Amino acid sequence: MKDWEATIDVLVIGAGVVGLAVARALGLRGHGVIVAEATGGIGNGVSSRNSEVIHAGMYYPSGSLRARHCVEGRRELYAFCESHGVPHAKCGKLIVATNDLEQAKIEGIYEQGLANGVEGLAYLTAGEARALEPNLACTGAVLSRETGIVDSHALMLALQGDLENAGGVIAFQAPVERITRNGTGWDVHVGGSEPTDLTVDAVINAAGLGAQALARATEGYPEDRVPPLVLAKGNYFGCLGKPAFSRLIYPAPVDGGLGTHVTLDLAGRMRFGPDVEWIDREEYEVDPRRAESFYASIRRYWPGLPDGALVPDYSGIRPKLTGPGEKAADFMIDGPAEHGLPGLVHLFGIESPGLTSCLSIAEDVAERLSA
Repeated sequence: MKDWEATIDVLVIGAGVVGLAVARALGLRGHGVIVAEATGGIGNGVSSRNSEVIHAGMYYPSGSLRARHCVEGRRELYAFCESHGVPHAKCGKLIVATNDLEQAKIEGIYEQGLANGVEGLAYLTAGEARALEPNLACTGAVLSRETGIVDSHALMLALQGDLENAGGVIAFQAPVERITRNGTGWDVHVGGSEPTDLTVDAVINAAGLGAQALARATEGYPEDRVPPLVLAKGNYFGCLGKPAFSRLIYPAPVDGGLGTHVTLDLAGRMRFGPDVEWIDREEYEVDPRRAESFYASIRRYWPGLPDGALVPDYSGIRPKLTGPGEKAADFMIDGPAEHGLPGLVHLFGIESPGLTSCLSIAEDVAERLSA
């Protein structure tokens, strides 16, 4: 195995926010880094189809990778955005209840947040919540002051800039098809219009929806370590008219997601989503008929939503490891200490809060690779 006190050559597969963050972290450590991206640009997969929310970290079980990386990653991400001029806003959010069952849920979220070390949480009565957001209807709410929003594409451009300043490069239109062990490192076959073979010391699989297929195309990686890929589509609807809220508004969580919530972009425009639509193939069309369920969900906490205000916007797909009715899986970061193959890390199930967690995940991957 290579001496990690010296520099090595690493291939990172996938130029989404996590792949770019991992590549940057390795480049800043002095390693030679190539990123292989199957499409023609950065962030064209999961990273470009989300809410662009910086999560605080109160939803996830204590001790989980999601809890650890969300809390640590959020702190690192705000500092990175400040130092690199990435547009962002710490707007805060309210997690709201509209009945006794939901009240118990958000109380549990509040306690979980405290256990996870999340700063800036407060439990509000209905009156206190409405004083902050007069259009809101609720029986109580949790205020998260540390939640924010970020320009995800600007973030990825900044990560790319740091990577390239460290000597790293990105190869676009470069789909990886096969990864083979060569004794001291890895031989990687890249397809596309200009097929080529690379020899590197280490490989990081950050391919998002394609991670499981790449793991199966990795020689020597045990088939039984590849988790299932469950596709959970999240649809978003835009909202006509002036924004009704100045903070993000989240209902109590639902099976598979955090509920149909209000998100804001940096221009103050309001949109709703994502919902959870379990699918069996990758497709992104937003069915306008889903607006009916959106109206019903939203009006529980915003009764004033006008008829005809919702318009189909976009959708994304969460690369989940568990399906309907199953307990949400943790991030899976499978490195040499777990599977026994030197110089190889597979990342599976990096869904929300993956964007928030990207810088912390990157350091984790670098540490696992050098262990």
